[in-house]
Amino acid sequence: MNIPLNFDGRIPTIDPSDAAMLLIDHQSGLFQIVKDIPLLELRANVTALAKAATAEKIPVITSASVPQGPNGPLIPEVHQFAPHAQYIARRSEVNVWDNSDFVAAVKATKRKTLIIAGTLTSVCLAFPCFSAVHEGYRVFAVIDASGSVSQMATDVTVARLTQAGVVPIDTMAVLAELQKSWSRPNAMEWAQVYSGAMPPIISY
Repeated sequence: MNIPLNFDGRIPTIDPSDAAMLLIDHQSGLFQIVKDIPLLELRANVTALAKAATAEKIPVITSASVPQGPNGPLIPEVHQFAPHAQYIARRSEVNVWDNSDFVAAVKATKRKTLIIAGTLTSVCLAFPCFSAVHEGYRVFAVIDASGSVSQMATDVTVARLTQAGVVPIDTMAVLAELQKSWSRPNAMEWAQVYSGAMPPIISY
């Protein structure tokens, strides 16, 4: 497996001050065909990302694919827990990066690290990841805050993303890289972020 490296040869990490978050097509209709991750877990992970972006004041840009059709509207948690998120409507583009308004919103953040999650993984996540890498962005694809029609579809997509220079990552790793330390004034806010995303603790 090819591991994307920084120009200095180090494994890329997330700098919150240089990061923007793209949450793409987390729509109620598309969630119904996700088979590689339980829907409650997927929903919790997307919510945790939205909360983390709010805690760190990270720009969030969202979009939906034909929300008035079978794909359905965005799940409400995204804008509920990231009220500063900017929604970009698009016309008929499958790849959100083909929408000039969306790309303009990303460029307006002046940030070069993109944390991206989207449903479906093989399309709504993968396509803009490829496009962003091509334009020089450092891209982290949050696999467990995305979802696809099968585990095989996810596996081959992760391989393709890695070959393209995208960094596959999970939600917990994103949260930890953004938080960095518990010695901070908003530590309790971060505790709430984690509590919603962690699996239930079984007591004996």
